Order: sequence, then C-alpha cells, then structure tokens
Amino acid sequence: MYLILLGAPGVGKGTQAKMLMKKNDIPQISTGDILRSEVADQTELGLRAKEIMARGELVSDDIILGMVENRLSMPDCKKGFILDGFPRTIPQAEGLDVLLEKMNILNLKVIEIYVPQEELVRRLTSRRICANCGKDYNISVKPLPPGGKCERCGGDIIQREDDKEATIKNRLQVYQELTAPLVSYYQGKGNLHRVDGKKSVDSVFDNIEKILLARGQ
Repeated sequence: MYLILLGAPGVGKGTQAKMLMKKNDIPQISTGDILRSEVADQTELGLRAKEIMARGELVSDDIILGMVENRLSMPDCKKGFILDGFPRTIPQAEGLDVLLEKMNILNLKVIEIYVPQEELVRRLTSRRICANCGKDYNISVKPLPPGGKCERCGGDIIQREDDKEATIKNRLQVYQELTAPLVSYYQGKGNLHRVDGKKSVDSVFDNIEKILLARGQ
C-alpha cells in the first residue's frame, strides 16, 4: 500500500496515518521526521540541511527529495508507506513522481481528508495543552478541569500561540496557496479520492479502508 494523505492542518491526517500504520504494519513518513533524523545522524544531506536552516532559509526541494528517497529505500518500506505532509507543493509532487517511477512504485493512491475551513478553525482554536507535562485538552469536546489546572500534574492549561485564531487562519491560507493545488494535480492523474473529515475518527478510517480495498490494496 503506497499512500499519500492530503488535507489542511486539523483534518486528522496524523491520527489516520497512525491507525493505518498499525493495521497495515507500514511506516508513517513525514518530512519533519526525516529531516530531524538526517540532521541527527549527520548524513551528507543532513549536514547540508542543517547549514541552510542555520541561515534561516528553507531546505530546497532537491535535498528534501534526496532524504525522501533514502527513507523510502529502507527495508520497512518494502510493503508500503504512508506519506503524511509530503509533498507540499506541485514541484515536490513532480519530483516524487520521478522518484517513484525510478523505484518502480506505480500504484500510488492519494486520499484527501476534507473539512470546511470554519470547522478547522473551530477545532484548532479549541485545543489546549498543559504547560508543564504537555497533556492535550480540547474544550469543544470536554470542559477544562476546575481552575484550568492539569489533572495529571496540576500545571497550567494554556492555549499555544500557533492555536490562536489569527495564526491558524494564516496557516490555512498558506495551505490553500501552496498545497491545495495538489488536489487538482492528482485528480488529473486519476488517483485522488476524497473522504469527509467531519465524521468521527472511526468513520473516516473505515471510509479510507473501503477506498483502499476497492482499489485492491
């Protein structure tokens, strides 16, 4: 099973990827994880990326694609993989196409988890976290404990800066400009499917599984 999960911040890609990973015994791969691993291992690509990031610049697509190629060549990817958060742009998708053809991976599936923007803003602005131990809370699901103190450690429960409405709307705008065009790109290739992300986590998972089974995955 070779799969790309698409969707804006807050649609639940990470949750679904972990469930698919567990059921199918294949790795969930994100460029953030790859980048951190390459830098930590001080590989040639990792050292180049570290130097670029130290200058406050973005790591180029050719370096990212080189890291992705290294990761997909590892033994745990032989049965398949789930790409979560990559590709982010059309040039990255085009580079990935070349890479997958080179690796003779021809049955890539792309699933977009779709949630309307107003629902995403509601979901993300509802998130809270313990400033001390990191325990997650969500006020749209359950009220905070008395006094806004963490049940686990008694720490203050706060809203992170990147979960505030202005920041979230900016992140969603960046997604619309850079990553949303991938929907049309993969529609044109005939391998895109859309799943309603407003449904429960289990329902979304079941719908993804149906798509994969219907396609012989």
